[in-house]
Amino acid sequence: MLLGLDTTTERLHLALVAPARAWTRALRVEPGQSHSTVLLPALQALLTEAGIVPSALTGCITCVGPGGFTSLRTGVATAEGLALTGVPVWGFSAFELRARALRVGGLSGPSWILLDGQRTEAFAQKWDGEALTPATKHPSAELPTLLGSDLWWAPAAFRAKLEPVLGSSGTMLEDEENVTLQALVELCREKTGLPPENPLVPFYLRETDAEMNFPHASAHLSEALRRGHAR
Repeated sequence: MLLGLDTTTERLHLALVAPARAWTRALRVEPGQSHSTVLLPALQALLTEAGIVPSALTGCITCVGPGGFTSLRTGVATAEGLALTGVPVWGFSAFELRARALRVGGLSGPSWILLDGQRTEAFAQKWDGEALTPATKHPSAELPTLLGSDLWWAPAAFRAKLEPVLGSSGTMLEDEENVTLQALVELCREKTGLPPENPLVPFYLRETDAEMNFPHASAHLSEALRRGHAR
Protein backbone atom coordinates (compact mmCIF):
# COMPACT_ATOMS: atom_id res chain seq x y z
CA MET A 1 0.00 0.00 0.00
CA LEU A 2 1.39 3.40 -1.03
CA LEU A 3 0.95 6.59 1.01
CA GLY A 4 0.63 9.92 -0.82
CA LEU A 5 1.03 13.23 1.04
CA ASP A 6 0.66 16.91 0.19
CA THR A 7 1.11 19.19 3.21
CA THR A 8 2.39 22.30 1.43
CA THR A 9 -0.74 24.46 1.83
CA GLU A 10 -3.52 24.99 4.36
CA ARG A 11 -5.34 22.05 2.73
CA LEU A 12 -3.87 18.60 3.35
CA HIS A 13 -4.25 15.93 0.67
CA LEU A 14 -3.80 12.29 1.68
CA ALA A 15 -4.06 9.07 -0.31
CA LEU A 16 -3.64 5.37 0.32
CA VAL A 17 -3.11 3.67 -3.01
CA ALA A 18 -3.45 -0.02 -3.81
CA PRO A 19 -3.12 -1.47 -7.33
CA ALA A 20 -6.87 -1.51 -7.94
CA ARG A 21 -8.25 0.95 -5.38
CA ALA A 22 -7.45 4.16 -3.52
CA TRP A 23 -8.65 5.86 -0.34
CA THR A 24 -8.31 9.65 -0.25
CA ARG A 25 -8.99 12.53 2.09
CA ALA A 26 -8.60 16.32 2.04
CA LEU A 27 -8.69 18.42 5.20
CA ARG A 28 -8.28 22.09 5.90
CA VAL A 29 -5.81 23.19 8.57
CA GLU A 30 -7.63 25.96 10.40
CA PRO A 31 -5.87 29.01 11.88
CA GLY A 32 -4.31 28.05 15.20
CA GLN A 33 -3.86 24.42 14.20
CA SER A 34 -0.57 22.85 13.14
CA HIS A 35 -0.17 20.58 10.14
CA SER A 36 1.39 17.87 12.29
CA THR A 37 -1.55 17.71 14.72
CA VAL A 38 -4.03 17.46 11.83
CA LEU A 39 -2.00 15.07 9.67
CA LEU A 40 -1.42 12.21 12.09
CA PRO A 41 -5.05 11.70 13.23
CA ALA A 42 -6.22 12.04 9.61
CA LEU A 43 -3.69 9.47 8.47
CA GLN A 44 -4.70 7.07 11.22
CA ALA A 45 -8.37 7.47 10.25
CA LEU A 46 -7.53 6.76 6.60
CA LEU A 47 -5.52 3.66 7.55
CA THR A 48 -8.47 2.44 9.60
CA GLU A 49 -10.83 3.08 6.69
CA ALA A 50 -8.59 1.05 4.39
CA GLY A 51 -8.25 -1.69 7.01
CA ILE A 52 -4.46 -1.65 7.23
CA VAL A 53 -1.76 -0.86 9.77
CA PRO A 54 1.25 1.45 9.22
CA SER A 55 3.57 -1.53 8.82
CA ALA A 56 1.66 -2.45 5.63
CA LEU A 57 2.92 0.67 3.83
CA THR A 58 5.28 -0.19 0.99
CA GLY A 59 6.16 3.32 -0.17
CA CYS A 60 5.58 7.01 0.54
CA ILE A 61 5.25 9.72 -2.10
CA THR A 62 5.19 13.29 -0.79
CA CYS A 63 5.12 16.85 -2.08
CA VAL A 64 8.51 18.49 -1.52
CA GLY A 65 7.38 22.06 -2.27
CA PRO A 66 7.34 24.89 -2.80
CA GLY A 67 5.00 25.80 0.02
CA GLY A 68 4.89 26.99 3.58
CA PHE A 69 8.18 26.25 5.35
CA THR A 70 6.70 24.50 8.41
CA SER A 71 3.88 22.74 6.56
CA LEU A 72 6.28 21.50 3.89
CA ARG A 73 8.65 20.11 6.52
CA THR A 74 5.76 18.22 8.13
CA GLY A 75 5.20 16.10 5.03
CA VAL A 76 8.89 15.62 4.29
CA ALA A 77 9.64 14.67 7.92
CA THR A 78 6.78 12.15 7.90
CA ALA A 79 8.16 10.54 4.74
CA GLU A 80 11.71 10.56 6.10
CA GLY A 81 10.49 8.93 9.30
CA LEU A 82 9.00 6.10 7.25
CA ALA A 83 12.25 5.88 5.27
CA LEU A 84 14.10 5.16 8.52
CA THR A 85 11.98 1.99 8.84
CA GLY A 86 12.97 0.87 5.33
CA VAL A 87 9.99 2.28 3.41
CA PRO A 88 11.13 3.74 0.04
CA VAL A 89 10.19 7.37 -0.58
CA TRP A 90 9.69 9.62 -3.62
CA GLY A 91 9.03 13.34 -4.03
CA PHE A 92 7.07 15.53 -6.43
CA SER A 93 6.68 19.30 -6.71
CA ALA A 94 3.56 21.26 -5.87
CA PHE A 95 3.56 22.46 -9.49
CA GLU A 96 3.58 18.90 -10.79
CA LEU A 97 0.61 17.96 -8.62
CA ARG A 98 -1.45 20.95 -9.78
CA ALA A 99 -0.45 20.48 -13.43
CA ARG A 100 -1.62 16.87 -13.19
CA ALA A 101 -4.86 18.03 -11.58
CA LEU A 102 -5.48 20.26 -14.60
CA ARG A 103 -5.08 17.27 -16.90
CA VAL A 104 -7.35 15.12 -14.72
CA GLY A 105 -9.90 17.94 -14.87
CA GLY A 106 -9.86 17.86 -18.68
CA LEU A 107 -7.83 21.02 -19.26
CA SER A 108 -4.99 20.79 -21.77
CA GLY A 109 -2.43 23.07 -23.37
CA PRO A 110 0.27 25.28 -21.86
CA SER A 111 -0.68 27.12 -18.69
CA TRP A 112 1.07 28.91 -15.85
CA ILE A 113 0.63 27.33 -12.42
CA LEU A 114 0.54 30.05 -9.76
CA LEU A 115 0.90 29.13 -6.09
CA ASP A 116 0.64 31.33 -3.03
CA GLY A 117 4.09 32.57 -1.97
CA GLN A 118 2.64 34.69 0.85
CA ARG A 119 3.93 38.25 1.46
CA THR A 120 2.13 39.40 -1.74
CA GLU A 121 4.29 37.06 -3.81
CA ALA A 122 3.56 34.14 -6.11
CA PHE A 123 5.45 31.00 -7.08
CA ALA A 124 5.12 30.49 -10.84
CA GLN A 125 5.95 27.80 -13.39
CA LYS A 126 4.61 27.12 -16.88
CA TRP A 127 3.50 23.57 -17.68
CA ASP A 128 2.18 21.54 -20.59
CA GLY A 129 2.48 17.94 -19.49
CA GLU A 130 5.97 18.84 -18.27
CA ALA A 131 7.65 21.96 -16.93
CA LEU A 132 8.29 24.52 -19.69
CA THR A 133 10.05 27.11 -17.50
CA PRO A 134 12.02 27.09 -14.25
CA ALA A 135 10.02 27.61 -11.06
CA THR A 136 10.38 31.22 -9.90
CA LYS A 137 9.13 33.63 -7.24
CA HIS A 138 7.61 37.01 -8.17
CA PRO A 139 5.82 39.92 -6.52
CA SER A 140 2.17 39.57 -7.48
CA ALA A 141 2.28 43.00 -9.15
CA GLU A 142 4.76 41.63 -11.72
CA LEU A 143 2.54 38.74 -12.83
CA PRO A 144 0.77 40.59 -15.70
CA THR A 145 4.17 41.20 -17.32
CA LEU A 146 5.33 37.63 -16.70
CA LEU A 147 2.17 35.97 -18.00
CA GLY A 148 1.29 38.31 -20.85
CA SER A 149 -1.67 36.73 -22.65
CA ASP A 150 -0.85 33.17 -21.50
CA LEU A 151 -3.40 31.03 -19.70
CA TRP A 152 -2.97 30.68 -15.95
CA TRP A 153 -4.40 28.72 -13.06
CA ALA A 154 -4.22 29.11 -9.29
CA PRO A 155 -5.87 27.24 -6.40
CA ALA A 156 -9.22 28.76 -5.52
CA ALA A 157 -8.03 30.35 -2.26
CA PHE A 158 -5.08 32.04 -3.98
CA ARG A 159 -7.06 32.95 -7.09
CA ALA A 160 -9.15 35.36 -5.04
CA LYS A 161 -5.96 37.18 -4.01
CA LEU A 162 -4.78 37.41 -7.62
CA GLU A 163 -7.95 38.74 -9.20
CA PRO A 164 -7.21 42.40 -8.28
CA VAL A 165 -3.98 42.04 -10.29
CA LEU A 166 -4.88 39.56 -13.03
CA GLY A 167 -8.65 39.90 -13.22
CA SER A 168 -10.90 36.86 -13.57
CA SER A 169 -9.24 35.53 -16.74
CA GLY A 170 -7.65 32.47 -15.13
CA THR A 171 -8.59 28.88 -15.89
CA MET A 172 -10.94 27.26 -13.38
CA LEU A 173 -11.31 23.66 -12.26
CA GLU A 174 -14.62 22.12 -11.32
CA ASP A 175 -14.40 20.07 -8.12
CA GLU A 176 -10.81 21.17 -7.50
CA GLU A 177 -10.47 19.10 -4.35
CA ASN A 178 -11.38 15.78 -5.96
CA VAL A 179 -9.30 16.24 -9.10
CA THR A 180 -6.31 17.13 -6.92
CA LEU A 181 -6.79 13.91 -4.96
CA GLN A 182 -7.08 11.95 -8.22
CA ALA A 183 -3.87 13.59 -9.41
CA LEU A 184 -2.15 12.56 -6.17
CA VAL A 185 -3.22 8.95 -6.71
CA GLU A 186 -1.86 8.99 -10.27
CA LEU A 187 1.48 10.42 -9.14
CA CYS A 188 1.77 7.76 -6.43
CA ARG A 189 1.43 5.00 -9.01
CA GLU A 190 3.82 6.65 -11.47
CA LYS A 191 6.60 7.70 -9.09
CA THR A 192 7.10 4.16 -7.78
CA GLY A 193 8.33 3.21 -11.24
CA LEU A 194 11.36 5.44 -10.62
CA PRO A 195 14.33 4.88 -8.28
CA PRO A 196 13.54 5.91 -4.68
CA GLU A 197 14.92 9.23 -3.44
CA ASN A 198 17.03 9.22 -0.32
CA PRO A 199 17.12 11.73 1.19
CA LEU A 200 14.21 13.83 0.00
CA VAL A 201 15.25 17.39 -0.80
CA PRO A 202 12.67 20.11 0.06
CA PHE A 203 12.00 22.52 -2.81
CA TYR A 204 12.23 26.05 -1.44
CA LEU A 205 11.71 29.18 -3.55
CA ARG A 206 11.96 31.57 -0.60
CA GLU A 207 14.63 32.15 1.97
CA THR A 208 13.78 31.21 5.54
CA ASP A 209 12.98 34.01 7.99
CA ALA A 210 16.43 33.55 9.53
CA GLU A 211 18.11 33.99 6.14
CA MET A 212 16.08 37.12 5.44
CA ASN A 213 16.41 38.73 8.87
CA PHE A 214 20.00 37.73 9.61
CA PRO A 215 21.71 37.59 6.20
CA HIS A 216 25.24 38.01 7.55
CA ALA A 217 24.83 35.17 10.02
CA SER A 218 23.30 33.02 7.28
CA ALA A 219 26.21 33.73 4.93
CA HIS A 220 28.69 32.91 7.71
CA LEU A 221 26.95 29.59 8.41
CA SER A 222 26.85 28.69 4.72
CA GLU A 223 30.58 29.37 4.39
CA ALA A 224 31.32 27.32 7.50
CA LEU A 225 29.30 24.41 6.12
CA ARG A 226 31.05 24.71 2.76
CA ARG A 227 34.47 24.54 4.41
CA GLY A 228 33.37 21.60 6.49
CA HIS A 229 32.34 19.65 3.38
CA ALA A 230 35.61 20.55 1.67
CA ARG A 231 37.70 18.91 4.37
